[in-house]
Amino acid sequence: MKPNRMDKQPRIASSSAANARSRWKTAWYASVWRWHFYAGLIFAPFIIILAVSGSVYLFKPQIEGYLYKDMLTVREVGAAALPADEIVARTMRAYPGTSVSSVTYSDDPAATLKLGASRDGIFQTLYADPYTGHIRGILDNDHTFSAFFKKMHSELVIGGTWANRLVELAACWALILTLTGLCLWWPRNKSALWGTILPRLSKPGSRQFWRDLHAVPAFWLSVGIVVLILTGLPWSGVMGQQINKVATATHTDYPPYALSFAAKPNSVTVTKDVSEDVPWAAEQLPVPESVAGGYVRLAVEEVSGIAERHQVARPYTISMPHGERGVYTIATSHSRPGDNATLHVDQYSGAVLTDVRYADYGWMAKAITLGIALHEGQLFGIVNQLLGLIVALGLILISISSYVMWQKRKPAGKLGAPPRPKDKRATLGVLAIMIVCGLIMPLVGLSLIVVLALDLLLLRRIERLRHWFG
Repeated sequence: MKPNRMDKQPRIASSSAANARSRWKTAWYASVWRWHFYAGLIFAPFIIILAVSGSVYLFKPQIEGYLYKDMLTVREVGAAALPADEIVARTMRAYPGTSVSSVTYSDDPAATLKLGASRDGIFQTLYADPYTGHIRGILDNDHTFSAFFKKMHSELVIGGTWANRLVELAACWALILTLTGLCLWWPRNKSALWGTILPRLSKPGSRQFWRDLHAVPAFWLSVGIVVLILTGLPWSGVMGQQINKVATATHTDYPPYALSFAAKPNSVTVTKDVSEDVPWAAEQLPVPESVAGGYVRLAVEEVSGIAERHQVARPYTISMPHGERGVYTIATSHSRPGDNATLHVDQYSGAVLTDVRYADYGWMAKAITLGIALHEGQLFGIVNQLLGLIVALGLILISISSYVMWQKRKPAGKLGAPPRPKDKRATLGVLAIMIVCGLIMPLVGLSLIVVLALDLLLLRRIERLRHWFG
């Protein structure tokens, strides 16, 4: 019996639709790959710097505890500590030109008393034996071991706004690289195991070997990478401000009842400008004013007594008042986020004008506070540090393997970028998603404008560049 021609038409239509879907998927893959390639090529070096500096900074307590052991600990624990005011007075007499701005009380009886100070315009930390009052050591705040790696992590050591914004831009693109990488990793053959879940290591040095060293660890570490990036963004210059504005606008930072001095404080100064060791959620907390009028300022030891009565967990820092209307600030950005506290105290009467604890934070501030502790390796001790180290080392491996893989596939005389997709709809679809990312992350949006301008004005107009970039 001869087949009916009418039966062939649905088969042809079905086959045509399948081919169209296949072409569209191929074009979509090529478009995502092209964005992933260029972003990786540009930002991989910065990601390596962030990973190296971050992994070292994770172990700041252990490293500085070893490097500065002589000044961080006392030789002998005494029966009773001297009043902090006496130690401050002795220090200022022994070191003329020193102005002490803060005192940090430790929870370890063998630890020295930390004095934040300014000497000849240089911010320093002096470590005093709390039992004898002798200074065990002095460190310039900008020249400590952790300060170097912190500056590398946030400002590429260069310093300044431009370096900080470049770091933020690299972090934002690292997030996009992770997400686009997952799209590229997604197995086309759903039964695939090798090259997706497990790396193929049978041919060392081959492109397949390096591809799997790039893609498989990236898959396993993807959640950790995303969490690490998201928990670091609250500190950034642009996204950090956006996050803070959202928290403030939605009242998810701290509640108004935590400010007992007034609905509208007289001062427009914020806490991070006048004190140290302030939790992220309280950095923008408005600072009230003391009631001046010929009163005698409280001693630091009395303010410490207020902190103890209000059950502020040690270690905490007491920052000195600024001027006659200034306040004492008691603050701790504790390794246990639940113990975070920020108190403003009238410098004359001892009245607590502000008392903001972790329990007072809104849900968004609580989440960010936990994220910051996680990012710094403090949330659950050494396990947190080791997990952070694994993610950081993974980022280094992923970045280096991508470079090796690129070199192996790069043809002579060309950049070796993935070819432009033939289906313009896929290109426009991926571009639309990138624009959404740019709207969420302003620096990414700005970089997209620069990239598109270069593409339209230079890369497509100059034959040599068009040939090089493919």
